[in-house]
Amino acid sequence: MTPLGTDREAVPDMPNRLGLNGIEFIEYATTRPQALGHVLETMGFKPIARHRSREVMLYRQGGMNLIVNAHSEDARVSALVDEKPVISAVAFRVKDALRAHTRCVELGAWPVPSHAQAMELHIPAIHGPGGSRIYLVDRWTEFSIYDIDFKPIPGVDQHPPALAGLDYFGLVQYVDPGRSEDWIRYYETMFDFSTVPEDERYGILPKGKVLKSPCGQFMWQLIEPDPWMESDRAPENLERIGLGTPDVGQAVALLKSRGVEFIETSSLHPEDRGALTRRELGSVSFELVHRTGG
Repeated sequence: MTPLGTDREAVPDMPNRLGLNGIEFIEYATTRPQALGHVLETMGFKPIARHRSREVMLYRQGGMNLIVNAHSEDARVSALVDEKPVISAVAFRVKDALRAHTRCVELGAWPVPSHAQAMELHIPAIHGPGGSRIYLVDRWTEFSIYDIDFKPIPGVDQHPPALAGLDYFGLVQYVDPGRSEDWIRYYETMFDFSTVPEDERYGILPKGKVLKSPCGQFMWQLIEPDPWMESDRAPENLERIGLGTPDVGQAVALLKSRGVEFIETSSLHPEDRGALTRRELGSVSFELVHRTGG
């Protein structure tokens, strides 16, 4: 006999079949690693480690890991045009990476062949929007993926604090016209994301559809071009990173003091809900979003 509940229509928690537990890292591909590194440092990221065999650098602040990939033999780097950096990968923390990868492939995801060399860690991945990858990582506590593939920079703090409590709020993905529902089904099926109600919006650019990860730690925003933008033939891609903060005003003031410029017009400007940095290197911008309870 089971005890009687107090709510006859109690709704169970969202399913989280992969054990998703936040973002482990976000990766940029670039042919200008020094220039991109300067942009990241103004945003508070610190270079802490170098890859053992590739031109790849690990940046960090607080709980955020950000990888700059300039390895010339990586197809994502060699495919770049106009020397503009692109968000080339995001890594999800999961309970069991191999099991999660197997399930995604069985559901129709396209696997990414491993190119790990000797003494390098194989991280299972599937193809994401555009030419990006979605990695699945189950090592992030006592033993992490960086312990094998990266060498710490001597004398550098390996755990620099985050400016103004910044953390990963989520990512913005540009999608083709009429493709939002396809992508919603994809993220619901693969990762148990759920759609946020239309009246629940975040930041100062509330367009499109917003999805919430099953762990509740980050968001995923899908944005289609406006109908009048029929000439927009840009490919689907991961457009920018959202950074959460408990105090947008404090974060904006601190970042301005470090040289970060924000978009400030009559219709779009920093406010309590959020702020948007000006694009650097033709493609790199960050959106600050107020995170309640941060």
